[in-house]
Amino acid sequence: MTRRGPGEGSIYQRQDGRWAGSVHIGYEGGKRIRKHVLGHSRAEVKEKLATVQRLQAEQRPIPDLRIRLGPYLRQWLDEVARPRVRASTLKSYREIIEGHLVPSLGNIAIAKLTPADVQTFLNRKQVSGLSPRRVQYIHAVLRRALVTAERWGMVSRNVAKLVDTPRVTRHEITPLTPEQARRLIETSSEDRYRALWITALGTGLRQGELLALRWEDVDLKAGRLWVRHTLANVDGALTLLEPKTDRSRRLVILPEAVRVALRAHRTRQKLDRLVAGSRWSDSGHVFATMLGRPHHAATISRAFEQALARAELPHTRFHDLRHSAATFLLSQGFGLEDVKNLLGHSTIVLTSNTYGHVLEQRQQEMARGMDAVLRG
Repeated sequence: MTRRGPGEGSIYQRQDGRWAGSVHIGYEGGKRIRKHVLGHSRAEVKEKLATVQRLQAEQRPIPDLRIRLGPYLRQWLDEVARPRVRASTLKSYREIIEGHLVPSLGNIAIAKLTPADVQTFLNRKQVSGLSPRRVQYIHAVLRRALVTAERWGMVSRNVAKLVDTPRVTRHEITPLTPEQARRLIETSSEDRYRALWITALGTGLRQGELLALRWEDVDLKAGRLWVRHTLANVDGALTLLEPKTDRSRRLVILPEAVRVALRAHRTRQKLDRLVAGSRWSDSGHVFATMLGRPHHAATISRAFEQALARAELPHTRFHDLRHSAATFLLSQGFGLEDVKNLLGHSTIVLTSNTYGHVLEQRQQEMARGMDAVLRG
């Protein structure tokens, strides 16, 4: 046995050939407490003891080197994430943990996980063909789980915060022009989804928010609706979920064009109910199938592609109807704060980052106006 000196610990080789060490870390109930570590070499044990001494000197928690990342992530998922996130988010977390984190990093002791381990893991995921956005999401789940581990004293630092994540190219939005929006509406006179296109353009609601709308959320007489839910596919079943943030739960005043479209849509839905008879399922959804059931997002996306083709408009995503609504308002001079509130954005930074191109166009118009004044 090799002694270090009073209070500095000791290192020795066991009969099985492995190395062990211990260090004094304080007193509890009058009894001396020592922290024991194991390693495959004297150098490894020496390094571990030095880490324990450093953490003790910094008055930081000394982690348990026996706890592995895999079991901890499952514990975090069930005890921390489950009570706090939506079912769809929990499902996504579980897929990330079981499909990516546990197979690659699960056997590493959580206290021994290094920034290099995480960086190598993320690099390999990107090389394997995953999109940069997907790799970012995997990293975000690990970082969030390690925040709790650091708070619980299981790790001395969150190593996921010390790595670089792949850069994500921002998806270019392709909003409709006012002329294109009017063409979409004009060529959809016989389209059963016409009211959906108009409501999306007139309110800027997300697809999930539109498909979650029930008639009890809409007051056509007063010309307003309340966004209270979003519709999502959870384990194969369409489920009404609470909005992701408090900002997403909001009141929206309806343009007259939307009120007119929704009135006509309600009349058409009553006819659907008569035709369906006993097959009608009264879900109460505004935008329902011919049998009264909520719509799948994929069905709406296909119908939107057909509507664009009928109007001879270029391909765009349904979500770009939301961008179109925001662009129309900004181009008319309404401010970022107004658009933020309408769209239910959590911060004005998000609104500014998304629609900065429109603001730049407005500034160019302002510059030309100022130039006209200055130059006569």
